[in-house]
Amino acid sequence: MSVADEAELYLRVIADPRSEPSAHECVACYVARMVESHGCDTSLRWAQRFRELRSPTATGLERRLGSVGGFCDCEILLNGYALVRELMVRDVHTDDLEPPTELPDCAGVGRTSTRPCANWERRRPQ
Repeated sequence: MSVADEAELYLRVIADPRSEPSAHECVACYVARMVESHGCDTSLRWAQRFRELRSPTATGLERRLGSVGGFCDCEILLNGYALVRELMVRDVHTDDLEPPTELPDCAGVGRTSTRPCANWERRRPQ
């Protein structure tokens, strides 16, 4: 895909009202929703969009996400934050806990918060 095609696609996505965070949606739920719908381009595109729309003065967001291993949107969810145990489902074949096929509704945060909601917890380093 050319740079121009990529830019055009991004502009179409952000013009869609569904690409905006809902009233009390947290950064982790928003990023998870956007990565699921539109993928990760190895940047913090969705986290930065969240900050621009919700809390433009939160200039430390990228640094804070990087400190938990979130150097791009998908890494926020792979390295930084995981759904809390109570929201996971048990795989009947392996007995392992897995994320549900559909993410639960966001537990909500304050309008300008850049913190994850109660659905998320910091991943423990392995």
